[in-house]
Amino acid sequence: MTLDQLRVFVAVAEREHVTRAAEALSIAQSAASAAIAALEAGHGIRLFHRVGRGIELTEAGRRFLVEARAVLARADAAELMLADLSGLVRGVLSVQASQTIASYWLPRHLVAFRRAYPGIEVRLGIGNTAQVAAAVHEGLAELGFVEGVVEDALLAATPVATDRLVLVVAPDHPWTGRAGLTLREAAEEGRWVLREPGSGTRSAFEAALIAVGFPASRLKVALELPSNEAVRAAVEAGMGATVISASVAAPALEAGLLRQVALPVPDRLYQALRHRDREPSRAAEALLALIAKA
Repeated sequence: MTLDQLRVFVAVAEREHVTRAAEALSIAQSAASAAIAALEAGHGIRLFHRVGRGIELTEAGRRFLVEARAVLARADAAELMLADLSGLVRGVLSVQASQTIASYWLPRHLVAFRRAYPGIEVRLGIGNTAQVAAAVHEGLAELGFVEGVVEDALLAATPVATDRLVLVVAPDHPWTGRAGLTLREAAEEGRWVLREPGSGTRSAFEAALIAVGFPASRLKVALELPSNEAVRAAVEAGMGATVISASVAAPALEAGLLRQVALPVPDRLYQALRHRDREPSRAAEALLALIAKA
């Protein structure tokens, strides 16, 4: 098999559509179909089910996707190493970031990086803190940016920024305008809308609760949702309260869709993750230096 075949397979698997994958790779649909056919015929295995006019991964295809992504990540790392020798003229930098960071903090730094090093392609993946840490651990990303605590001895974490957390509710919530609310009172009285376990925002909130002696398991969680925007929308609709990044809450606060409740929630750190046993590329060092300077 070839790297080009693997790239086609991953693109098709992620989109479940040959034509869209071909467009993303700037190749002909026939070339994409031929690459998949060559992989399947060469190894005597079906990677996709053809269901009507659509396709979906077989069990073998799902397992192969993990390996294909890992091989392509290592190939990108090898290319970047060679690019380092040419002085950051060209190459690929793979980055993973948690949702809050990827949506509200990191983009301006990536724009500045691309302007400074236009030959370096930045590939950004998004997940929760646990998923980002796993990607860096496994070598699928060289750098990770998270806001949660990561307990992995093989990952080095460097603080890069501070984020403010705020408690927000709908305008008609009983806490609107309430003064003197403590974190423990809020935890005991509230009905909560939270991100899923493993997200940095939820981990930071639960750590603050533990610090005041309130077990996170006692929270009355009305909804667990997989994105900041979904959490914000549910709170706007009156489902309950949440603690989220001030950056996430800002548009709804300005529009009057949410109200902030005064609450002493500790700030949290944004951290950059890298693997201790892997030598950082010059591109990764350059991005971190640019962020530190900013």
